[in-house]
Amino acid sequence: MSPFASALYLGFVTHERFKPRPHRLRYAMFQMLLDLDEAPRLAKALRLFSHDAFNLFSFHDRDHGDGRAGPLRGYVEETLAAAGIDLGGGKVRLLCMPRLFGHVFNPLSIYYCHRADGALAAMLYEVNNTFGQRHSYLIAVPPGARGVVRQSCAKAFFVSPFMDMAMTYAFTVTPPGESIRTIIRGTDAAGDPMIAAAFGGRRAELSDRTLLRALFTYPLLTLKVVAAIRWEGLRLALKGLPLRPRPPAPATAVSLG
Repeated sequence: MSPFASALYLGFVTHERFKPRPHRLRYAMFQMLLDLDEAPRLAKALRLFSHDAFNLFSFHDRDHGDGRAGPLRGYVEETLAAAGIDLGGGKVRLLCMPRLFGHVFNPLSIYYCHRADGALAAMLYEVNNTFGQRHSYLIAVPPGARGVVRQSCAKAFFVSPFMDMAMTYAFTVTPPGESIRTIIRGTDAAGDPMIAAAFGGRRAELSDRTLLRALFTYPLLTLKVVAAIRWEGLRLALKGLPLRPRPPAPATAVSLG
């Protein structure tokens, strides 16, 4: 049994648009679940993984949050405290892609923020667009909630030039275990479905062996993510979807759900 709570999740991401033109994609991928407190110890235990340094696989705190130097956990705690949420020292675990050969782009990173008793206190959904912008949605989890987490919030951040801003997101999150699943549905102002995106995967122990296997199973994954976004954008343009103008970035870096 692994001494770490951190792990890999190997699976598939799907994305489907319903309006104004149907469009669907499905790609094999992996993500890393990283307990933020474990990052330095993982870097010492693994040859192929480093923390804030170059390696085949690496995690850099500045790739997330507000990009500050220093531990990412500090940013998360400050963000939650501003919303009146105190973890009391509970675990913060981040689901994202690590850097691969020094490169990474995470369209969505998810923070599972736990109270000291292990119960979820909040979910923090961190979104990056291809214009170099980042925005997060922070949604508290009610005390006593167990199992699948269901949350929603209004869209506040421009992501796709083919999608309107007037949208509501609905999140269905199965917390990490032997498997993991995240579903995001978007509906328009009339309540009609616009998009549905999901990631599902099976847990694998985080070790040099599984990292090496991931390297060959999903070669150059982080570069392929950006290439896939461009390719799917071209396909949408060829289907005749008009481009929406990009609005100014939100006034605040975090929206409260």
